[in-house]
Amino acid sequence: MTELIIAEKPSVAQKIAGAISGGKAKKENFKGTPYYRLKIKDKEIIVAAAAGHLYVLNSQVKNKYPIFDCDWKPIYEINKDADYTRKYIETVKKLAKEADEFTIATDYDVEGEIIGYNVLKYACKKKDAERMKYSAITAPTLKKSYENKEKTLNWGQAEQGLARHFLDWFYGINISRALTSSIKAATGKHIQMSSGRVQGPTLKILNEREKEISVFIPEPYHEIKIQGEINKNNIELEHKEKKFKEEKRAKEIFNKVNKKDGKVTDITRKKFKVKPPVPFDFTQLQLEVNKVFAIPPKDTLKIAQELYSNGWISYPRTSSQKYPKDLDLKEILNALARSKQYLELTKKVLSTDLKPTEGKKDDPAHPAIYPTGILPGTEDKRLLKVYDLIVKRFFAVFGSDATRETMTVTVDFEKEPFILKGTRTVEEGWYELYRPHLKLEEVTLPDIKKNEIVINKKTIKEDKETKPPKRYTEASIISALEKNNIGTKQTRSVILQQLFQRKYLDSKSIEVTKLGQKIVETLEKYCPEILSIEMTRKLEEDMQKIYDKKIQYESVLDETKKIIKKVCEEFIKKEKEIGKEIYQANIIALNEKNTYGLCPKCQMGQLSLRKGKFGEFIACNSYPECKTTISIPSGKKIISTDKVCEHDNYPLIKLANKKGRKIEQILCINKECPGKEESEENEKDEIEGSACNKCKDGIMIKRKGIYGTFYGCNNYPKCKNIMKSNNNNNRNEILA
Repeated sequence: MTELIIAEKPSVAQKIAGAISGGKAKKENFKGTPYYRLKIKDKEIIVAAAAGHLYVLNSQVKNKYPIFDCDWKPIYEINKDADYTRKYIETVKKLAKEADEFTIATDYDVEGEIIGYNVLKYACKKKDAERMKYSAITAPTLKKSYENKEKTLNWGQAEQGLARHFLDWFYGINISRALTSSIKAATGKHIQMSSGRVQGPTLKILNEREKEISVFIPEPYHEIKIQGEINKNNIELEHKEKKFKEEKRAKEIFNKVNKKDGKVTDITRKKFKVKPPVPFDFTQLQLEVNKVFAIPPKDTLKIAQELYSNGWISYPRTSSQKYPKDLDLKEILNALARSKQYLELTKKVLSTDLKPTEGKKDDPAHPAIYPTGILPGTEDKRLLKVYDLIVKRFFAVFGSDATRETMTVTVDFEKEPFILKGTRTVEEGWYELYRPHLKLEEVTLPDIKKNEIVINKKTIKEDKETKPPKRYTEASIISALEKNNIGTKQTRSVILQQLFQRKYLDSKSIEVTKLGQKIVETLEKYCPEILSIEMTRKLEEDMQKIYDKKIQYESVLDETKKIIKKVCEEFIKKEKEIGKEIYQANIIALNEKNTYGLCPKCQMGQLSLRKGKFGEFIACNSYPECKTTISIPSGKKIISTDKVCEHDNYPLIKLANKKGRKIEQILCINKECPGKEESEENEKDEIEGSACNKCKDGIMIKRKGIYGTFYGCNNYPKCKNIMKSNNNNNRNEILA
């Protein structure tokens, strides 16, 4: 009897083979693809691996829409870059011929189920198999999973996965073809466009915020504050009303209290409890990592996956905020105690009754994220940061309530109440277990008593304006998508990146580009169903019903086909109108991307990006009448700001990294800008003439670069040490 176990990746196949053989599995390979053989009693077991998705949906019908005729094909037939997957399919096919029994051991989620289902169906030619279920890649967990295999595939997951893949393909291929075809019908030009089931509603949500910002009219308001002194302690107080809409009233109060001392009339203290946090689900992990370390959600996905693949944490892509009842908490804590870093904290946690605080959300496939107890063998700082956050969160859920106290002091200045507030931690509770990842503001007030006098050192009237809503960040839009039940925990950050790649979005604080706005405007005008948040939410609800076996996935596909057919029929009727509008948006977007403002020399042409023999440069588009050219740094992206430099009226630009996502400096495009000379003259040369702190032999001397001054070692090129100039008109010079 021979059993073939199929894992999702080679590294996991190795761990499974080692776990169930006690480290005695024999490694073999076919065409360079590793697999493992072992024996348990009279049974021979082979453990092989996929390499992620080996099959994808594809159709032979080109350009036509609507189209629903598609089937699963080996990915190497569709994508030349995936040719490496051929050997994995061939290896599984070869080994399947030896096997009598089959076990799928891919990740226990929708995508893992589809990977296993396709390999089983197309490579092994089998309809069903036994299923390993595990949430951590540790030897005891994998061995237990093998010994307690489920008798069949998880058909709820498999059918949900099939429905999701077909739905995404139906929407993606048809809407993208419709958009592309419309431009060709209107202009004869082929410009590849795209949209999708989740992309459209996501873009709509972002564009709604863009509309709110564009129509926002700021309203003036006024604040009155007093910088005071009590018992030789400096304090700042704010009027009890906080914001004054009428300037007249604000001025009256300002004049009334200005230079007048006050008396403490009331002191109140209020204590409140702060409950421990709940265990991490994947979305909350992404949000917390972004908040604490400013790591983008898409990077957190990769980091968490690597931590899981190495066996250091449990499966990350979970919706659960609960730990399983059979999880051996003491064993994990004792394992973590082997690290000096965690020894004292584990002792404190072990002294509790080990009852975790849990959230409401649950996931039938996987529990909340937890450390396995295996300590990371890596020096990667980002991995270690995220791992430490997960460990500290694991500790914190077992902690006691923290106690905070708010102290509010009311001071009377000429019968006008001004408030001083402070909040401090009285009892650490779980805070102690979660540091240093806790973001708390501690404001401890001095010892103040009733009827004490507050000296008014300065009265301030601040004139302000209300601000428009903030644009979404990558973290906040993912949170918004989750609340609207759009997309999945695995795909939300991926969808966002696709919108950036298609130039529908720009910058870190997410701004919808003119092209993105026009796409939404056009689709809302001609086929609003594509952007429907409600329809996307209903489809997600249907996905859950498929998982729960309450409806058949084929019925969801049939209903979706009807919707897409209707949308495409409307699209075809108005193809030229739609294409014309989208094409115009493309032209505007292209011009915006490559144009940087009016030429300051001829005052006629626009400065635009050009490509020459030696790379990119900026030139006036009135050439040859105007021959203005400006060199730019290589390896950087130049972004227009629609503003000009106060010194020479040349455009100010943003200099970003190659992908355009990280703004590194804002500066005048003119390398001979008088402002740069000004800052260089005012600069104190504290660095110039000092010893090089790198090679120790050289001397730091002032040099000029394309955008100002910097200091470099005089042993260049032997020593390439450089240091930023302190001034350069606050332009944060990029030197490397």
